[in-house]
Amino acid sequence: MARTAGETNKRKLHSYYDYSLLFLTLFLVCFGLVMIYSTSSYNAQRLYGDATYYLSKQALLGGAGILIMLFVSEVDYRLYITKLPIIRIRPITLLYLLCVFLQIAVIIFGEETKGAKRWLEIKGVGSFQPSELSKIAVILVTAYIVQLAPRKLDKIWGFLRVVLIIGPLLLLVISENFSTGLIIGLIMVAISFVASKKKAYFIVSGTIMGALASLMIFFVDFRSDRVDAWRNVETHEKGYQILQGLYAIASGGVFGKGLGESMQKLGFIPESHNDMIFSVICEELGLFGAVSLILLFILLLWRIFIIAINAPDLYGGLIATGVLAHIASQVLINIAVVTSTIPSTGIPLPFISYGGSSLMVILFEIGIVLSISNQIKAER
Repeated sequence: MARTAGETNKRKLHSYYDYSLLFLTLFLVCFGLVMIYSTSSYNAQRLYGDATYYLSKQALLGGAGILIMLFVSEVDYRLYITKLPIIRIRPITLLYLLCVFLQIAVIIFGEETKGAKRWLEIKGVGSFQPSELSKIAVILVTAYIVQLAPRKLDKIWGFLRVVLIIGPLLLLVISENFSTGLIIGLIMVAISFVASKKKAYFIVSGTIMGALASLMIFFVDFRSDRVDAWRNVETHEKGYQILQGLYAIASGGVFGKGLGESMQKLGFIPESHNDMIFSVICEELGLFGAVSLILLFILLLWRIFIIAINAPDLYGGLIATGVLAHIASQVLINIAVVTSTIPSTGIPLPFISYGGSSLMVILFEIGIVLSISNQIKAER
């Protein structure tokens, strides 16, 4: 018997929710907690008398982040660009202005560490890195600007319009946190590149941005020192951490020494639970564990890509593209730094490295992507 039009419409109105992305995210968060305990327990016991010091803090923030992710996944992502009823301002505008204010506060009130100011201390809460929140603002604002007139991006003036709007926040971030500014710049360019039909001018833009980035590296002492350390990792005094990380990777072999059996984490790699955690994963779980983790990241990015190309509108697709660019760039840069493929820079490994600000921001972004997937209509 032929189906009626009503029955066909019902089949098409079924909402799709990407449980694969949700489960991959939860697994990566849990794996990150295991590795944080493995890498930090020795130093936590030595410094604080509590082997679970770092684990408990990360677990608390990770749990809060998961709850936020689940809540955000149920909120229609289009509400972020809907004007609020009384003040008639879009939430993304308020978020952008808040991030600008916080970055100015960091420059004025933030504590200087290793030549840069990155953190704000909040009484009763702890330290917070506003540049992480700026990543969400750049994704949402850039996607909104581009979807208003995507055809303008076919010419370089359309891209410059995006740069002029995002530029003030980007400059504030990059002035004190070059590595995060680099990620934000990549997010902005990735969203614009995907929306544009003409790609040639991005080569010119990329060359100019690369030249400016080089100036900021070679004419700032502590950044140029990192390049020197990278070129002379065995002899330079600041190449110690990378060299110890390479020892850890080499000693892991194919299947590793076993979970918790790393030697390099016992004071040889400073703060091994942070940016260098991938080297300990290689030492304890070997090449097999490292490749497995990379494959999990590829699967995660693949699910985000599927959501991006099936999003119900351009805005949703561009947001998913921005989140994909954010996670992919951090994974690539972190692993490249740990393996001494590029000079050292402070980029954490998503979901895995210790750091509440980074973890909660990425979980918030995944929540938005899940919200986009929830708006995709699929047949039963």
